[in-house]
Amino acid sequence: MTDPLTRAKGLLGKLAAFPTVSDRSNLELIAFVADYLRALGVEPALAPSRDAGKAALHVAFGPKTGGGVLLSAHTDVVPVEGQPWSADPFTLREADGRLYARGACDMKGFAACALAMAPEFLASGRPIQLLLSYDEETTCLGSLDFIRRFGTELPRPDAVIVGEPTQMQVADAHKGVATFRTTVRGVEAHSARPSLGANAISAAAEIVVEIDRLARAREKSPGPDLRFDPPYATFHVGTISGGTARNILAREAVIGWEFRGLPGMRADRAMAGVEAFIDAHALPRLRRHSVGPTITTVMDIDVPGLAAEPGSQAATLALRLARANMTVAVPFATEAGHFQAAGVSTIVCGPGSIEQAHKPDEYVETAQLAECLAFLLRLCSAV
Repeated sequence: MTDPLTRAKGLLGKLAAFPTVSDRSNLELIAFVADYLRALGVEPALAPSRDAGKAALHVAFGPKTGGGVLLSAHTDVVPVEGQPWSADPFTLREADGRLYARGACDMKGFAACALAMAPEFLASGRPIQLLLSYDEETTCLGSLDFIRRFGTELPRPDAVIVGEPTQMQVADAHKGVATFRTTVRGVEAHSARPSLGANAISAAAEIVVEIDRLARAREKSPGPDLRFDPPYATFHVGTISGGTARNILAREAVIGWEFRGLPGMRADRAMAGVEAFIDAHALPRLRRHSVGPTITTVMDIDVPGLAAEPGSQAATLALRLARANMTVAVPFATEAGHFQAAGVSTIVCGPGSIEQAHKPDEYVETAQLAECLAFLLRLCSAV
C-alpha cells in the first residue's frame, strides 16, 4: 500500500477534478467517495438535498455505539469565473512544494487527508467518523441533516474537528455571519417631476449610509476575545442594484448586506437596528409623495458563531494531536457553530491558509498535508 501522503495527493487530484461549485451538483464527487469507501469495506450513508441535486455523506469507521471524533469537511467550492488562473483550476498541479487547484485548501485538502487515512482509521478500531457536506460556501446548511440524526440514527460523537484551513492551528472560536436582502420599491416618474414618484435608489442610499454608520459604531465596541481580527462585529454592504434609466425615478433597488457578529450575538438584533432606521426615517421620506412605496428586509442566511470553551474535550484533544499549547480565533464562519449548537464539543483545524482561499491559483502546501496526516495518525491512537 502507498504511503498516506501519496494517497492524499492522489485523492486531492480526484476530488479537485469535480467542479463542485456551489451552484452545481456534487453527486459525482459523492459517488466517487462512496465507491472508494465501499472498496475498503465500509458503507456510507447519504443525505440528499431537497432538490436531490446534491448530497452529504457520512461514514463511521469504528464502533457505531457513540463517542469518538467526527471529522467534517465541505465538498463545495467557490466559482472561478473571471479569475486569472495560470492553468485549469480543476486540474491539480504540483510546483515548488504547493498543490494548486480550486478547493485545494478550502477544503478538499482536508477531505483528501481524511479519506487517505481511512485504512488506518479502520485498522485502529477507534470510533472515528467522517462527514462530507454541501453548500457550506452559500448557506452552511448541508450538514444539518446528519447533525439532527446524532444520537438516534447515527452515533453521537464526543468531539468534532472541522478541517477548514487554519495552518493546522487549533481554532476554538469564530464569528457568525448573517446575510440580508433589503428591497426598496418606489414609484416611477419623470426625473423632472420628482414629486410624482418615489425614488427607490435614494432611499437605498440612505440605508447604505446607515449600515456604514452602524459599522463605525461597532468599531468602538470590541468584544472580550481580542484574538479576533478585528475584535468587533462588522457590517458590510456587498451589492446594490436598481433603476432603469438616469431620467426615471427608480422603481426598485436591492441592497445585499451582511453582519458578522461575535459568538453569541444575535443576527436578528442587527437586522432590527437597520429596520428601526428604515421605519423611522427612510420609509417616511420615501412615502412623502405617495403611500405605495415599501421597504422589506429578508434574512437569507444565519450561520452561528463558534464560542470558545476553554478546556473542552475537542480543544484538549486537538491541542494534543497538533502538539500545540494554545488555541486561536478565526474571523471566517464555518459549519462548526452548527455542531456546537447541537451540543457537541467542536474546534476548527485543517491544512492550508485562509489567505489562499477563494483566490486564483489557490493552493495548499504539501508540508501542510503531511502535518495534517500526522495529526490524523495520532488520532488513531488517541480516541
